Amino acid sequence: MLLGALVVALALGGCSLPGTGGATVRSSEGSAAGASGTSGSGADGEAAATDDPQDPARYAVHVVRYAHEAGVNPQLVMAILYNESYKPHDAEFERRWQKMDPDAAFGVANMHEAAFDDTKRGRPFARRSWQELPDDPALAIQAESWYLHDLRRRLPATAQRPGRLTVDELLALGFNTGPGNMLAFARGVTPGPQASDYLAKLRHNWSIAAEVLAHPPRA
Repeated sequence: MLLGALVVALALGGCSLPGTGGATVRSSEGSAAGASGTSGSGADGEAAATDDPQDPARYAVHVVRYAHEAGVNPQLVMAILYNESYKPHDAEFERRWQKMDPDAAFGVANMHEAAFDDTKRGRPFARRSWQELPDDPALAIQAESWYLHDLRRRLPATAQRPGRLTVDELLALGFNTGPGNMLAFARGVTPGPQASDYLAKLRHNWSIAAEVLAHPPRA
C-alpha cells in the first residue's frame, strides 16, 4: 500500500498548498501539452486532431462557450487548463487519489469542492455536483470560468494600473492561490516562489492557448 501510494504521489508531481482557498491548491509541475505546443495546423487553418488525453486543446469548444457565458477571457481559461494539465485527468485515478487525500481537487481545472459549491450558486450548473467533475470536462470548464468571473468582481480598480500584473495574471494567481492572495498581489505584494512559478507557466502557455483557440483541433 505504501509503495502504491508513493507511485501515485510521484505521478501527480505536486504538493498541497495549505490554507490558500484557491480553486486549485496543487503546484503546477508543467504541462506536457504546453511544453510541446499544439499538434499543428492544417491547410484550412484548423489544427490537426489531437490524440493526447492530457492536451486541453480538445476542450477548445467548451472553453469558448463557457468563457463567453461567464464574461471572462477564453485565452485565460485555456491557459489555466494548460497550467493544470500536469495532473493525470482520469476519472478513476482522481477518485482513487481523493480516497487518500480528501482535500484533493477534481476535474481538468483541478477545482476543490468548496470552491465549486460556492461558485455554482445561482448559476446554470447549480444542481450539479463536484463529484461529477472527473467525468465531465465541460462542467469543469464551466465552473472554472464562473470562478474566474467571481474573482474578477473582487478585484479593485487599482489592479488595472500600469506597471503591475495584468488583470488576467491576477485572476490566474487567484485561481491557484485563492482570492486573499490575489488581492494582496493586486496591492503590490510580490508573489512567492510557488505563485511565481505558476505565473511563469501561465505566460509560457499564453501563446499556446491563443493558437489553440484560433485553430481548434478537429474532433
